[in-house]
Order: sequence, then C-alpha cells, then structure tokens
Amino acid sequence: MTKTYDAIIIGAGIIGCPIAFELAKKGYRTLNIDKLAAAGSGSTSSSGAIVRAHYSTYDGVALAYENFSYWHNWKDYLQAKDPTGMARFMNTGTILIKSPAVDWRNVLRLYQQVGLAYEDWDAATLKEKMPIYATRAYYPPALPEDEDNPFWQDEGHPDLEGAVFTAESGYVNDPQLAAHNVQVAAEAKGAEFLFNKQVTAIRRAGGRVLGVTLSDGQKIDAPVVVNAAGPHSFIINRMAGVEETMNIKTRPLRREVHVVPSPAGFDFERNGRHTADGDVGVYFRPEVGNHILVGGEDPPSDPKIWVEDPDALERIVTDARWQAHVYRLARRIPDLPIPRRPKGVVDMYDVSDDWLALLDKSDLPGFYMAVGTSGHEFKNAPGIGYMMAQLIDACENGQDHDVNPVHYTTFYKGFDLNIGFYSRRRNINEESSFTVNG
Repeated sequence: MTKTYDAIIIGAGIIGCPIAFELAKKGYRTLNIDKLAAAGSGSTSSSGAIVRAHYSTYDGVALAYENFSYWHNWKDYLQAKDPTGMARFMNTGTILIKSPAVDWRNVLRLYQQVGLAYEDWDAATLKEKMPIYATRAYYPPALPEDEDNPFWQDEGHPDLEGAVFTAESGYVNDPQLAAHNVQVAAEAKGAEFLFNKQVTAIRRAGGRVLGVTLSDGQKIDAPVVVNAAGPHSFIINRMAGVEETMNIKTRPLRREVHVVPSPAGFDFERNGRHTADGDVGVYFRPEVGNHILVGGEDPPSDPKIWVEDPDALERIVTDARWQAHVYRLARRIPDLPIPRRPKGVVDMYDVSDDWLALLDKSDLPGFYMAVGTSGHEFKNAPGIGYMMAQLIDACENGQDHDVNPVHYTTFYKGFDLNIGFYSRRRNINEESSFTVNG
C-alpha cells in the first residue's frame, strides 16, 4: 500500500527540518526522507554555524537580521524541548575587517536601512578590543607556495582602516543538534521522518509531481515534494527533470575548515569574536577547548575543487588547504600556535552559480527547491523554513510565482520580502560577493 502525505521533504538537515516544522504548523502532513541515519548528519554537521548579517544585498541583510531573532529566541521558536539537549547560540558578536574584499561601506548602508545596530571601529579600537590581532592590511591574499608575494612579507604593510562590529551576531555551538532540535519540534506538530532511505525517482502524473520512489522500491505519494538535499540537490533536480530549465543551477564544492589552539594567555573561547577577515582571506570563530575554527573566504588566489560525485568525496584534510587557512590566520594573529599535524573537517557546500540560494518552485508543478545554500545559509535556516511555507502555500492555492512573485512579511522584524529574489530564473546577481563566511 502506497503511503500518502501532503508534502515530502527530501533531506533532514538544517534546511529540510525547518521547512517541515513550518508546513506542519500550517496543517500539512509532512514526511522528511534522508539517506543518512539522523537529522543534520550530512553537511549540516560540518557547518561553521555562523550567524552574521554582512551581505552585499538588501534581501540578504534583511533575511539574516530577521534570523538573529530565531537564534536569540531558540526555545520560544521551537515550542518543544529536545530530550537529547538544546543547541546554544553563542553571542560573540562579529568583527568585519574593512578591506577591498567586501564593500563594507555598502554593508553599513544596508545595516542602516534594516535598522541593525553596529559599531564603526578604527584600527586603534580594533587593537584595543582584540589585542592579539595585528592591525596591518595584507590584501590581497596569496597562497603559501607564493612565498615571494608581498602578502607574506613582514614589512611595508599599511594599517587597516578598521572594522565593523555587530554585537547581536555569533555562532551556534552544535549545528547537528540544532537540526535535531527542529526535528523534535516538527514531530511535536505531527511531522514524520524517515532515515536511512534514499530517493531514487521523482514520479509524476497528470503534468505534476506525484511522489517519490525509494531504493527499496517503496513508493510514497504527495502533491508537494521539496528538494532540500544539500550537496545532492542537483541529483534530485535531475531526477525531477527540472535542471535544464533552471537559469541558475547548483553543484557541490569541496570545503575544509580547520582547528588551531588560541595564543597562550588569551581565552579565545570566552573572549574571542567571530571575525570575517577578507583582508587575509579567512573567517574564524571560537571553538570549544580554547581553540579557533578557521575557514577560507574563497579569495581569487584559491583553487575551487568541484565535486562530481558527492558520495565519493575525499574527506582527508590536506596540507595545502590547512596551510592556506592557518598561515593566513597567523597574519592576523601573529602569536598563533601552529600545530605540526593538521586538524579539521572536510565536507561540501551546495553552491549556486551566483552563491545565492535557490528558494523557489520549479517547472514541474508541486516540486519545490530550497537549494544552493552555498555554505552560508545555516544562519537563515529557520527563516527559510518560514519563507518556503509561505511560498508553497501560496503556489498550491493558485498563485503563479513566476508571473506574480510571492511577497511575505517576516515573522519577527516585519520585513516585506520578495521571494522572487531567489528565483531559479534570475540572471546571475552581480551584487553577490561570490564567497562564503560560514
């Protein structure tokens, strides 16, 4: 007997779980299907889980600022307690280093537009606030093997212009637990989850989606199917036959993040700040055990390793990426201890052509996408769940989103946002920074 639901969500990561939660709150009978054993155990578990607002577009800043409220009010948002524990928002604030890597003046204009409070620091204030930081400007970043590059020289660097600090931002201490928290909340509203099951076909009938088929032959029907499959999303889109008609597509990108000790005598775990440092090409934040987690911001010097088969990802930390990230971090933190053995995590980002998310319907009626999150949408996941529920509900009730894009009012801040900003039919958004900061 074929089981039926109102909506099937493919994926139970930090994007798929909030979609189920928000649809369940609207009365939809939902089922999340994930090929792994538990919620958030895919790329979500490797996320830097950074919550910040410096984007290059109004929509990006507004959505990120909206999501601050979800993380600050995590328990109230969920309305359910996870017996395995609750993820915690670590309110460190964010330091955005002023550099040519980001149009920080535009960021300040956008902060003013949405009402986000910030502090504008000069280099002396940055040094006062973070005494372990060097305040020299090194831009543009270079690879360690380019040892003759001026980036690696100790002399001749001017002072930084300073930094922008936002006090309300930070990071989530356990990204996988955060996904599980949302699963528990969704289940309390009637949502169901099916793990260790792989979708092998998207079925259709009468010109619209009918349901899915699993690798064991089981068929499950629903008039709504949502692709929230992370780095596997392009595979699901191809199953549905919708990729060719998308102007913006996605593909997985191999990523490494690394962990190093804090300088001796400084408690970075308690007193450190999430720092976005395009000047040296890395972002970093506190990590448990008085360590620092560091990842790359994809400066032009760095090669990109695109993944053809996400199930065959090589997950061994490489010396090349370790050195690129950690040596650059040592430009900003000169007393940084550099261990002999690399320590870190290898995973993938589901990257769109312009590094902005695809949150949209498709050319197959009933088939929706929450994909292309490009390594920086963890912070927005609760709000994306809310947004997708508004989009799905409007489209299933007759609105043609391609002709008349769905607008909605955000839950906390009351922003009027146009979901058409995230359309698969958009041209590449040249305002995008084409990079990541967790």
